[in-house]
Amino acid sequence: MIIGLLTAVAASACYGTGSVLQAVGSRKSARREAAEASTTGVTQHGGPSLSSTAKAAVTWEFMVGTVLDFIGFGLGALAARLLPLFLSQTVISANLVITAVLSIKLLGIRLNRAEWTSIGVVCGALVLLATAAGPEGSGHTPIAAHWWLLAASVVLIGGGTLLVRLLGGRAAILAGLLSGLGFGALGIGVRVLNGVAPFDLPSLLGDPALYAILVAGIGGMYLHTVALQIGSVNGATAALVVGETVVPGMLGVLWLGDSSRPGFGWVAALGFVVAVAGAVAVAWYGEPEPEAEPGSPAAGERQTEVAAR
Repeated sequence: MIIGLLTAVAASACYGTGSVLQAVGSRKSARREAAEASTTGVTQHGGPSLSSTAKAAVTWEFMVGTVLDFIGFGLGALAARLLPLFLSQTVISANLVITAVLSIKLLGIRLNRAEWTSIGVVCGALVLLATAAGPEGSGHTPIAAHWWLLAASVVLIGGGTLLVRLLGGRAAILAGLLSGLGFGALGIGVRVLNGVAPFDLPSLLGDPALYAILVAGIGGMYLHTVALQIGSVNGATAALVVGETVVPGMLGVLWLGDSSRPGFGWVAALGFVVAVAGAVAVAWYGEPEPEAEPGSPAAGERQTEVAAR
């Protein structure tokens, strides 16, 4: 349990730091597009084009953030194998706290009293969850369920990407939610993946859950980048947290056999609800950034808040 908790906290730190760096890279790319009066940076619906997303992805800040995301993915995958999903996913989603603190230095965003209170609520809720968590379920599921997970990941990411492109600049909340659901599907896939312990390469490569992990992970990262580019809708970050924690947590209990310690079920439920609510509050009460001065390179750029996984 202790190793799993430490692993989840380390994954959260990587994700939180990576999100801030990715936001810095996305903004730098957006300012460059605005300064050049680029007409290829947005789609006809006002959303970021694939070209502008690719340009954001090649800034050094974004690349370092992506490396941290991959490290966080590995640590998060290990945590998902060692802890109940309602605990591992909630601890990882607490990267919002790390993101909020780092944004003070790197993005110049000030935290108000409500945000600091929300951060304290999240930390307290995580203590409740850690106290109440019992043994994780076996994770053994029929192979048909793995195929369903793959199909759901393809529909989620493929259909979601199409919807986001059609909605354009109005899709920040949707992009955040779909990104969170993608990361949630990734966590479920890691939990049920065959051929890991003991290691069996043919079994691993033949498991549809492996490809669900790839589709959900890559697609979730793309949608997360789009949400960062679209900015500034406070609910986008909140939607990501809900998608990443609520759905996997419920499926872990109902489908994979995750449980709390005897007599601590109400503590686990309370900690889960409070942690999600606190994480949503961290995003919701985020202070908007000041508008760019007219004529500056950033003029016309939408305000952007940090979205975290």
